Amino acid sequence: MNADLTSKYTSSRLMLLLTALLSGPGYCQSAVQALPDPIPETIQKGDITVVAEPFVHVPQTIDSGKPVTTNTAWARLQYMYPIPDNSGRLVLNDLRGLLYFTDKSGTEPVVYLDLREQEVGFDDSMFPNETGLTGFAFHPGFGDANSPGYGKFYTAFSVDSGSGVSDYLEMDADSHESVVWEWTANTASANQFAGRKRELFRIGQFANNHNIGTLAFNPAATPGSSDYGLLYLSLGDGGGANDPAEYGQSLNVPMASILRIDPLGGATTEAYGIPADNPFINVSNAAPEIWAYGLRHAQHFSFDVDGTMYINDIGQAQIEEVNIGKAGANYGWRVREGTFATAFGIGGVRPNPVYPPPTDMQAYEYPVAQYDHDEGSAISSGFVYRGTEIPALEGKYVFSDLVSGRIFYIETAFLIPGQPAPITELRLMMNGVEVNLAEAVGFPNTYGRGKRAGLRLGIDAAGELYLLTKGDGWVRRLRSVKEGSIELQ
Repeated sequence: MNADLTSKYTSSRLMLLLTALLSGPGYCQSAVQALPDPIPETIQKGDITVVAEPFVHVPQTIDSGKPVTTNTAWARLQYMYPIPDNSGRLVLNDLRGLLYFTDKSGTEPVVYLDLREQEVGFDDSMFPNETGLTGFAFHPGFGDANSPGYGKFYTAFSVDSGSGVSDYLEMDADSHESVVWEWTANTASANQFAGRKRELFRIGQFANNHNIGTLAFNPAATPGSSDYGLLYLSLGDGGGANDPAEYGQSLNVPMASILRIDPLGGATTEAYGIPADNPFINVSNAAPEIWAYGLRHAQHFSFDVDGTMYINDIGQAQIEEVNIGKAGANYGWRVREGTFATAFGIGGVRPNPVYPPPTDMQAYEYPVAQYDHDEGSAISSGFVYRGTEIPALEGKYVFSDLVSGRIFYIETAFLIPGQPAPITELRLMMNGVEVNLAEAVGFPNTYGRGKRAGLRLGIDAAGELYLLTKGDGWVRRLRSVKEGSIELQ
């Protein structure tokens, strides 16, 4: 770690210690009091009920680290998306290094790519819950033989720190490194990868959590438009608690950010290009890849059909939030958590609680929806529903809590940052009865008591939604419940 980073990291640790001491016994309490219940309103179940039907079951996998498993997850399913080639094929990733193909008919998944068998330095042993194959995206021209993106797709994953040289934070890779690789298939229609590969991007990680997450192209961008073929990717704040390296409010390195790059636009000596309209491209000492920042751990983001980006940011200890993506936006972490102030935005108070909303609401881009830890523990996936199987959900943003397995939705019309929309819970039925997903298919929680749902959402080309659960390795398709088929509680 270089001197500047060491100084920053050390000063942050001292600040954490100081705030803890100042809040201990005998300290005169600050006039600003922590909020014991930041959002007292309870999220209620609505009148929309869906049924989860078995779709596909992926093979069982095991963690590569020691101990062999950190929990009993059957498969660490993360995302499911359609390939943008009108083939009906769907792609699933397992954090343990596997990329699967299935299709809209629910064909038995086949392994398309196994990173464990590639010479790319793949390593998920440092923290199987969050590291590994964390994201993928297929170029919008993947199936078009006349496109420069033909056969190209991208993967985000964790690697051993000694496997290459980082573009950023080479000396701050005590835990591992996060990378993006480009793969070019010889034949786009094949269901097993054969072709060539190259490393696109690499950044050091000092801790084992808050890594690289989603990769995505804007599906609303058409050939010739300024956003077509540009790759978006999310990076957490580097890990630890309370952003110890203070990356959240820094533009110097692309942590705690949404990045935007041109994967096919690199010059002779560059792996990728920087879009000319990126918001910080002309800001001194700013990483030009940054599109938006101030995010703690935006593991997942998605685009609506009109190109609107929805960002789910996992909170520290209090607030889970949904944000609208905006070029150049600063979402406030680590001085803000949701619409609330943190200890680092006030000073002289203890960290982890949140404090009354600040008066400078214009200074940051605030959430359009948020919930506290009375309702869930970690926001996971989310999509605006554009399918036809569940008419009542049309146009609503549907999102899930990773641990509790609860599924929520909000109206998307007239969302205003800083004025969080009301959240409603979706009713879920399996095997003829309404269920709590964590109890129905969950597995022992390594973070605390009870069961963990391990829930993610997937989507197909028609905009239909699917549940992905790590505990049992199942993908389930959501459909409307027929009237009279369930007695609601």
